[in-house]
Amino acid sequence: MPSLRIGVLAIQGGFEAHLAMLRGLGAETREVRAPEDLVGLDGLVIPGGESTTISKGIEAAGLAGPIRALHEAGGTVFGTCAGMIVCDDAHLGLIDATAERNAFGRQLQSFEADVHIEGIGEEPLRAVFIRAPRVARSGPGVEELGSYEGYPVAIREGGVLACAFHPELTEDSRMHALFMAMTTSSRREREEAEA
Repeated sequence: MPSLRIGVLAIQGGFEAHLAMLRGLGAETREVRAPEDLVGLDGLVIPGGESTTISKGIEAAGLAGPIRALHEAGGTVFGTCAGMIVCDDAHLGLIDATAERNAFGRQLQSFEADVHIEGIGEEPLRAVFIRAPRVARSGPGVEELGSYEGYPVAIREGGVLACAFHPELTEDSRMHALFMAMTTSSRREREEAEA
């Protein structure tokens, strides 16, 4: 199977670290700033940053409809930190969940914690929380993969993976590997349906 083609939204936030991690796992990567940048992608990462700025940038670039179309066509989406908020039901509506902004405090309350994530092995993930959101509400189809202090901080529904932390800021690439496994599965299903 050819390499996965994964884009990273490059409007604002730490997109370079995501690109580097995905390339290290063997993906073909692309910065996404305009609708044409989504053409031919298997998946898209929406990184952390400032959710209002990212949302305004998506609208200004005319990306909201094309991102939804990518998702509806079977492309996968991975939202991290602010990206989780952008994916929620109050924004792009890609996942049946509502994220609460700055739920663990502002910048000065940033912290790291060990979080057990289903689907990536027994070893806990060292998660970096920076002005992190948390899942305030989720629908029946949303799978909780990991929690912190009783709140879901990693969730999945269909082809959408979202987490409240910054998996790109450590050497641990297992969240990105999980996303790539989801993307491989989704691409295989699309190819079989088209055959």
